[in-house]
Amino acid sequence: MIRQYDLVERVKSYYPAVDESLLNRAYVYAMKMHGSQKRASGDPYFSHPLEVAGILTDLKLDPATIVTALLHDTIEDTEATHEEIARLFGEEIAQLVDGVTKLTRLELTNEDSKQAENFRKLILAVAKDVRVLLVKLADRLHNMRTLEHIRKPESRRRIAQETMDLYAPLAGRMGMQGFRDQLEDLAFAELNPEARDAVKSRLDLKQEKSRDLVVRIADEIKRRLAAVGIEAWVSGRTKTAYSIWKKMERKSIALEQLSDIYGFRVVVDSVDDCYRALGILHGAWPMVPGRFKDYISTPKGNNYRSIHTTVVGPERERVEMQIRTLEMHEVDEFGVAAHWFYKDYVENGSKKSVSASDELVAPFRWLREVVEMLEHDATSEEFLEHTKLEMFQDQVFCFTPKGRLIALPRGATPIDFAYAVHTDIGDRCVGAMVNGRHMALRSELQNGDEVEIMATGQQVPPLSWDDIVVTGKARAAIRAHRRRAEREQYVRLGRGIVEASLRTEGLPVDEAALEVVVHDLPASTLESLFEQVGRATLNVETVVRAMLVHFTPEKKSRRPKIKGAKVAAGSERAREDGTLPRGRPDAIPITGAGVGTSVTLSPVSLPIPGDRIVGIMQPGKGVEVYRIDSPALAAYDDDLDCWIAVKWDIDADEHRQFPARIALVLANAPGVLGEVATVAGKHGANIENLTTTDRKPDVYEMTVDIGVESAQHLERLLTGLRGLKSVSSAKRVYG
Repeated sequence: MIRQYDLVERVKSYYPAVDESLLNRAYVYAMKMHGSQKRASGDPYFSHPLEVAGILTDLKLDPATIVTALLHDTIEDTEATHEEIARLFGEEIAQLVDGVTKLTRLELTNEDSKQAENFRKLILAVAKDVRVLLVKLADRLHNMRTLEHIRKPESRRRIAQETMDLYAPLAGRMGMQGFRDQLEDLAFAELNPEARDAVKSRLDLKQEKSRDLVVRIADEIKRRLAAVGIEAWVSGRTKTAYSIWKKMERKSIALEQLSDIYGFRVVVDSVDDCYRALGILHGAWPMVPGRFKDYISTPKGNNYRSIHTTVVGPERERVEMQIRTLEMHEVDEFGVAAHWFYKDYVENGSKKSVSASDELVAPFRWLREVVEMLEHDATSEEFLEHTKLEMFQDQVFCFTPKGRLIALPRGATPIDFAYAVHTDIGDRCVGAMVNGRHMALRSELQNGDEVEIMATGQQVPPLSWDDIVVTGKARAAIRAHRRRAEREQYVRLGRGIVEASLRTEGLPVDEAALEVVVHDLPASTLESLFEQVGRATLNVETVVRAMLVHFTPEKKSRRPKIKGAKVAAGSERAREDGTLPRGRPDAIPITGAGVGTSVTLSPVSLPIPGDRIVGIMQPGKGVEVYRIDSPALAAYDDDLDCWIAVKWDIDADEHRQFPARIALVLANAPGVLGEVATVAGKHGANIENLTTTDRKPDVYEMTVDIGVESAQHLERLLTGLRGLKSVSSAKRVYG
């Protein structure tokens, strides 16, 4: 356990102006508050916050963060309060301790929804002050180092999985690679001990056979660079068991086939020396093709900068090297912590605090982008999904025509690129030019691609884009657009139903009148009222009854009639005279654009314009449209309130197609399907699916799903098909 004196000396080594009394008071206070508490290992509980503080001194963090580490469990596990800590140590430290306490109380479980909601809270807390995350990561690292002392296997596995899924990627995304490596390896040991032991034993055996190889290679690299006047610090290390295992899984190869298990860091004085060193090393040993990456000119999203190359080096060993400056090395090791300098200085006689959070360093930019996703009103599960997408994937670097660099996850498409440039560009994207050539929007972008996005003035992102994009920002924007569009559809439908019902009862339909009763109903605004009616979560009859309390009908209420044949279901009276139940509104128009989320066409009835139709209100889903003679309507005979009159209102110039189904009996002969397709094409119909239902030596039967504009259009198509000699039967079928 670190002693009080040692902790103070560690902080003084990089922060000479530290207030020693503050550290000493925090040390004594935490020890006193935790008292005789014990950890699962049997050690005094105070050893944990002390070790967490020690981990953070390795990152050279400011005294306020070190004090927070000492106190981070006092509010959670002792009688200490926020007010007492603020009085003794200041409001800044009290706020930090409170932030860590809230994260600790987020007891993540295997329930996805709870995990997602808590992760959302974690990001929001961290966005206020990233030091909260630094303390939490150090806290998690020490807990993982002592994980073996937790008795319940399921608890150990849950903590390890949580570390692998959330905390290790978060550390990596914040640039803290050292933390990430340790967290992943410790979690790997718990989640897959057999695999880790197998990899470790092979590594130990390999190292035993080449005990001095790393030292010899490092000395040879230094000698080569020194010969041309480049002073370098070179360190070699074996990669972690988890990183090797991950590479074996990704490439589907055995450990024996992995030759680059040694990594060397070559630290030089300047960026110029980085490129000079690269030239010397490539001149000395052959480079492995495809293994060169320049993250100095194009940094990673977490501000990581280095040159990566692999050569067949000394003693014919495959050697992976990272060439960087000391500053780049510190960013790689400590990430945001390398940027985090809290200093007190006097300017014009006044004390001010300076923090790196005020600088637009890349990890902070990423964190802000993640928080921006919350503005898209995503669910907690979507937010977790989007953020994981951003944390886990490798990057590709593309450019705008003006040379702006856009970093994207591997597998990104032009749609992801468009949303990365600006959300509005993504929403209006209709095409893309990649390296001067028209490319499909689902094309996968490659490193160095120049991408030009073509956009229109008005464009709604298609629902299919959700399955194409890979970035969280794009997916969040598309889903937010979809939610807004869905809500607008339900509001429009609900407004139509309410206004038609009020007209039927002779009640006023203006918004001023509706505002009178909106607060008598479970709705906060008129728009919310219309949406609930459109979704069928609020019965329109409830709205009518509320209006009748305040207004007197101006005329006798009337019941709308449905012209034509009798209604198949709904009530005995409906069967007799073709009316819907009393109080049903005038027919709601179903337009081509209106068939979407709030109004759907029944897949068992397959109505198309020209068919006589009726609507069934489905709670939470809006209106489902059926043909008036559909046998499926019998299921709603006893639920008269769900029936609603609807009518087609299709613009003839729209040429929108609707799904229909036909049954064909065809001659079993070559070219028959070609004849059918030709007739469909001539009539402007679109064949969507063909299914053979019965096949005989001379004939076969099949159903064809086909897109047509109306019942009349379908009848013309059927007439054309019946005119073929090879077609003995062509008729429309349903469901």
